Amino acid sequence: MRWIPRFTALFSFAIAIVLLSPSFQSSPPAEAIRSSSSHPGDRFPFRRAPAFRNAGGCRPRPASAGEIGICDPSLVHVAITLDGEYLRGSVAAVHSILENARCPEDIFFHFLVSDTGLEALVRFAFPQLKFKVYYFDPEVVRDLISTSVRQALEQPLNYARNYLADLLEPCLSRVIYLDSDLVVVDDIHKLWSTSLGSRTIGAPEYCHANFTKYFTARFWSDDRFSGTFAGRRPCYFNTGVMVIDLARWRRFEYTKRIERWMEVQKSGRIYELGSLPPFLLVFAGHVAPIEHRWNQHGLGGDNVRGSCRDLHPGPVSLLHWSGSGKPWLRLDSRRPCPLDALWARFDLYGHSR
Repeated sequence: MRWIPRFTALFSFAIAIVLLSPSFQSSPPAEAIRSSSSHPGDRFPFRRAPAFRNAGGCRPRPASAGEIGICDPSLVHVAITLDGEYLRGSVAAVHSILENARCPEDIFFHFLVSDTGLEALVRFAFPQLKFKVYYFDPEVVRDLISTSVRQALEQPLNYARNYLADLLEPCLSRVIYLDSDLVVVDDIHKLWSTSLGSRTIGAPEYCHANFTKYFTARFWSDDRFSGTFAGRRPCYFNTGVMVIDLARWRRFEYTKRIERWMEVQKSGRIYELGSLPPFLLVFAGHVAPIEHRWNQHGLGGDNVRGSCRDLHPGPVSLLHWSGSGKPWLRLDSRRPCPLDALWARFDLYGHSR
């Protein structure tokens, strides 16, 4: 276990929690949801999460999402996609947010789906959760999606984040968008309060990364394309963790700008990845920087089978298993990476114990 000394004290403590947690010990089976084919819980049995009320001083909230105004300015808004392949990850992400938030009653979740039957499962797993489900029609982007280096990147729901400003209520001026393969180990209110200044989105930037590799030689050799970065200092950022100013997004019609680049890609290949490059083309160099602690990404490894990653240096508030390896698949195959135990702490899947 030579990797342990390299962890910060936070993660040594976290691993101890994992090893000592009752959920990892022998106990009676937890309650799980199982329904007919009209309720996806039949395919995805999950245990019910505990009710969280983590600190004194939090304002009491109505128990039902229907009794609370979605436009309440004191709420924290989080958007996550829900689909069958990544549902286990999405549920773990929600669980981690609630467990580590100082006032979980203040968080409102916005779930983007292409399968409306998932709502019943969410209501079971999180009985007190304040949330709304939004149907994203795959046909909206089907003709705009081009082939990618990984088939998983071609799924229409990956592009739902481009349409958040249209899907969510007009009264909402800010949202945190999160991928389904991450867990939050800090109070998400801290991320919510990040100042964006005059920027439309905020995200951790990685200016040491080789930015040129995200686009093809054809892109860089044609001034009509590469000239889009003139006067900008573009840096790579991961779109799996973003704070978005929805009001500015609507005002400057960024959805249309992203779609235009996707149309260019269809007519002449200028990048190889899926939904990331259009975001880079529109926003790179115009991103409000957020501390790296809020996206310790790449924990899924690369395309090399069995590859594991260590943490980046520095404090950690969010762990992100971006890459081809997902922790739930590695745990089920009994070939986990060391850091996968930190994700397992929040896993509510009924057959995972």
